[in-house]
Amino acid sequence: MDLRALRYFVETVRHNSFTLAAEHLCVTQSTVSKMLRQLEDELGQPLLLRDGRQLRLTDAGRVVFERGQQALGLMRELGRELDDLTTLARGELTVGLPPMVNLLFPPVVKAFREQHPEVSLNLRESGGQVIEQQVASGELETGVTVLPADPALGLATLGVGSHPVLVVGPREAAWTRASRLDLAELAGEPLVLPPDDFSLTRQVRDAFRAIRAEPLIVAQSGQWDFLVAMAAAGLGTTLIPAPLLARLQPDEALAVRALAEPAISWKVALIHAPGRYLSHAARAWLAVCEAVLAPSPDGLNSADNSNATETAP
Repeated sequence: MDLRALRYFVETVRHNSFTLAAEHLCVTQSTVSKMLRQLEDELGQPLLLRDGRQLRLTDAGRVVFERGQQALGLMRELGRELDDLTTLARGELTVGLPPMVNLLFPPVVKAFREQHPEVSLNLRESGGQVIEQQVASGELETGVTVLPADPALGLATLGVGSHPVLVVGPREAAWTRASRLDLAELAGEPLVLPPDDFSLTRQVRDAFRAIRAEPLIVAQSGQWDFLVAMAAAGLGTTLIPAPLLARLQPDEALAVRALAEPAISWKVALIHAPGRYLSHAARAWLAVCEAVLAPSPDGLNSADNSNATETAP
């Protein structure tokens, strides 16, 4: 079986589109279609059915997709092992990094470059759920996510920071008058939050569900600074992890409060697939992350801004 044809098939299924798969693979759409036809001819049965604009897997296609991901992951793992044997001092590493977490990582990247200048580091930005899938499939050796990770994927996680989530909004908001800020005080308040596929928003929804309430989400954005800007404009209240709020230097007109009950934490973790080979570069990256982001005696991460508690009380 042609591994290139198998890869084209897997990418087509992942993107649910010949066009998007071709863009990802940097080839023409006709090339992808041709390789898939060759794969189907070789196997003697159809793998994909067109249903309008959607693609549906046949029973055979489902088996080939699942096994194909495993086979491609093993080939990448083999390549990494062989590379390590021949180029112990050099290499390249691609790390999955969610955009909502990247503000924490410049000190890590700086330390890694200083300690391992021979390694070419590529940071691939995707949502945490996508990164978890890519690490589980072997497409990535390691990545970063916000806990909880999908338990069905069986990933190994190494926590490198647990941060309080702060409530940020206009000073005239009703909740600013409460002596103790519980989540119930935010019921009925307009909220601006990250998209639903972000761990923080899932935690907020779960917390509201626990008190038998529904959050009033009026806008969503995947950019922390835009969430704070919307809060400053009076559009609503947002919830921001403390170290990120410190870096964003919020407007003095904003009220910032800690949430008393339930306390919501933003837990950042490194992930990799247990039992799978990790290259020297990947192991070095994990070690640097742990060293730079490890909690210091005062409870802050060593990479945290020293003014964090002043900016985000």
